[in-house]
Amino acid sequence: MTDSVHEPVLVNEVIEALRIQPNGFYLDATFGRGGHSRQILARLSQLGRLIGLDKDQAAIDYAHASLKGDHRFSSFKSSFAKLDDVLPQAATDQGLDGILFDLGVSSPQLDQAERGFSFQNDGPLDMRMDQANPLTAARWLADAEEFELRKVFRQYGEERYAGRIAKAIIKQRQIQPLQTTTQLAALIKQVAPTKEPGKHPATRVFQAIRIRINQELQDIAAALPQALNKLKPGGRLAVISFHSLEDRIVKQFFKKQARGDDYPLDLPVTADMLNPRMKIIGKPLRPTQAEIDLNPRARSAILRVAEKMDSRP
Repeated sequence: MTDSVHEPVLVNEVIEALRIQPNGFYLDATFGRGGHSRQILARLSQLGRLIGLDKDQAAIDYAHASLKGDHRFSSFKSSFAKLDDVLPQAATDQGLDGILFDLGVSSPQLDQAERGFSFQNDGPLDMRMDQANPLTAARWLADAEEFELRKVFRQYGEERYAGRIAKAIIKQRQIQPLQTTTQLAALIKQVAPTKEPGKHPATRVFQAIRIRINQELQDIAAALPQALNKLKPGGRLAVISFHSLEDRIVKQFFKKQARGDDYPLDLPVTADMLNPRMKIIGKPLRPTQAEIDLNPRARSAILRVAEKMDSRP
């Protein structure tokens, strides 16, 4: 299947935030279809370097095909939660000048019905970003206990009808397991009407299942400290989030690193004792209305940027 045209989100803001140096060393930890990577490469000299990561083999195949022959670029199939294991020694020794995370599901994944991420198209209940992962959405829905379904829908989807939907899934699978996106969406619509204009009742549940299958929040929490360690002093970390659960993890991590070491509340502490590892750069950025008009999927994006301050490993 031909990939849809990929519109990178907040691309100008990302490039400005990363302060691309022509001879710098950068990491795009979520290559996708390379929209951000191409803009970074356009600003690098022949001495600059860029690494692209993605857990989706289709993204890595695209990277190999589209950037073949560019000696400045190399790519690896991996979750960004494994930065310590997959980054080449050159990146670790030299330190990176900038790292980008563009979180969540990519547009090509959403658009390809066979990937099962969207209820807009009829496809198998897959939802795996890494198709080497044996756990599909259909398998999880067939095996999970009612309490787990309810917990996931509530925790990862913030779904108010989590209990009602979980019961309906249990009842349905006693007759026949759910196999397709449209079957699941229709079931949710029957039992959990929404009053949110323009939002399908299945939106939150699909998000929740996708996060559970791909361990997305756990991967973000694991990746951020590794990314900080890989940056050289003055290096920038830019993270684009698309929902509050992702953004909360990023915001709390940045605030903790900018605050510095923890001390007992009753202990007198001076600013020079805190040893902050990062400083937050500017305010969170959101897409302009003009960008949203061109790319509606950008509407919920938020970009946070921080800079490494110290030289600790």
